[in-house]
Amino acid sequence: MIIFEEELKKFHPSPEIEEVENTVREHELTDMTDIMVELLRRQKENKEL
Repeated sequence: MIIFEEELKKFHPSPEIEEVENTVREHELTDMTDIMVELLRRQKENKEL
């Protein structure tokens, strides 16, 4: 039987995962919300013309 508390004590995060997390935090990445906001802005500008 697995004793989860004991397994959690043994857990150590992977160094590669921490590196990726740090890289992602350091860079300003465009997400879907940013893309949608930009598309809506452009659409509004085109309608005004």
